[in-house]
Amino acid sequence: MKALVVGGGVAGPVTAMALQRAGIDASVVEARGPDDAGGSYLTLATNGIDALRAIDAHRLLAAAFATPSTLMFSGTGRCLGRVALGSMRPHRDRSHTIKRSMLQRLLHEEAMRRGIPITYQRRFVHADTTAAGVRAVFDDGSEEVADLLIGCDGVHSQVRRAIHLAAPLPRYVGLLNFGGYTPRVQAGEPGAWHMIFGARAFFGYAPDASGGTVWFANVPREAATRAERDATAPDQWRRWLLERFAVDRGPAAALIAAGKLELAADNTHDLPTVPVWHRGPMIIIGDAAHAPSPSSGQGASMAIEDAVVLAQCLRDVPGISNAFTTFERVRRKRVERIVAQGARSSSSKAAGTIGRIIRDRTLPLIFRYVVTERSMVWLYEHHIDWQRHAIEQRVA
Repeated sequence: MKALVVGGGVAGPVTAMALQRAGIDASVVEARGPDDAGGSYLTLATNGIDALRAIDAHRLLAAAFATPSTLMFSGTGRCLGRVALGSMRPHRDRSHTIKRSMLQRLLHEEAMRRGIPITYQRRFVHADTTAAGVRAVFDDGSEEVADLLIGCDGVHSQVRRAIHLAAPLPRYVGLLNFGGYTPRVQAGEPGAWHMIFGARAFFGYAPDASGGTVWFANVPREAATRAERDATAPDQWRRWLLERFAVDRGPAAALIAAGKLELAADNTHDLPTVPVWHRGPMIIIGDAAHAPSPSSGQGASMAIEDAVVLAQCLRDVPGISNAFTTFERVRRKRVERIVAQGARSSSSKAAGTIGRIIRDRTLPLIFRYVVTERSMVWLYEHHIDWQRHAIEQRVA
């Protein structure tokens, strides 16, 4: 069996490695160049690292730094609570943060080391089902045929439209996303993300293992246009960001002023539910099927889980269609619950004056009694046993 994986972000190479482990030949096609990963930093939670362990790829995270917890603050500097960002059990992996481009490079190198071909600068255009499988067409005029096609091409997936022309579009959640890095400045408690619910925007930062600080900002605003981004220099965005955090306590303004802006005015989208995940020999996984807002910290982890479970289904369930149906049954409830949770978190970042007062008074109680390590077991303690049959996997 031959599989064609469209998309070379996080989900793509992990999917190809999982398929190979299941005895299925796979190749990856990526629209961008090998050094054009984009983005800033991402966090892999315990459940995502557990899924990497299933295909023996977890060692790639040696380049990441541990971020097992989150500290929440109001814009006035008041600590609202501490929340575990993953499992805190002794035998489980702690959550780790890594630069997206580095993780992608490491995954590509590992996939190619395992003999998986990856081709670049070939953008998927459309696909047709055939009697033998699927034929994919790319923007350079080339074609590829395979027994099945897996769309790992993100929230703006073209494979999703090839499967279902009326598929829902991603939803703008009302936040512009910025990411940056400040070298030679260690801000905050090591091993923790620090989140500030500011008066005008949301700010997060974490000290890394190299003596610097990783940070991001989510700013409530209408979506940025391509023309606006093209016309706005990084220093202009930096000055605009500094205005957003001028009245807040904490290191946000200092980190922005001294740091490098690596991601600017990225429109934040989610994808709450996609009714159709597969048609014939084509399927979508990861952000192409269920994209959470970044506030959930689960986008990459869910994609990695998807990749491993899909490979198990194709290994254990006779027939591609039956395997796809089993995959959806095992995964849909869990991923849509996570996306919904992320949407609730995003809404708290864009609260108005009255909403901020209510939020800052209620969050300490929520973090103490509602969002606890025990209440998050379903999310972080999710385990994929590679040796277990796909239909016996826990539906969470």
